[in-house]
Amino acid sequence: MKSTVIVLSNKGMGTAPQELGSILISNYLKLLSEENELPQTLLFYAEGVKLVCQDSPVLESLQIIEQKGAKLIVCKTCLNFFGLSEQQAVGRAGTMADILTMQLEAKKVVAI
Repeated sequence: MKSTVIVLSNKGMGTAPQELGSILISNYLKLLSEENELPQTLLFYAEGVKLVCQDSPVLESLQIIEQKGAKLIVCKTCLNFFGLSEQQAVGRAGTMADILTMQLEAKKVVAI
């Protein structure tokens, strides 16, 4: 597993219109779930925490990614802010200190 961290801070991908962003993130995570070599960690904060919650269209891909050994760290503050703590379906709730540590220890950080 590579020492790469992927940051997901939106519920879509990029700055595209919401519908397009949702399609792009869905495709990206599905393709990532099919890879043999995954990033070490995926970090979710801000609107990105909505991706790990029940009824998320990308939940199946994230479950596969996690089952293959990648860590999914989800901002606890963000979950609380959006009232989603009880809806988290994948990953581990973490603090900003956890997120910072993962970023500092990574050889490469990719924000999508």
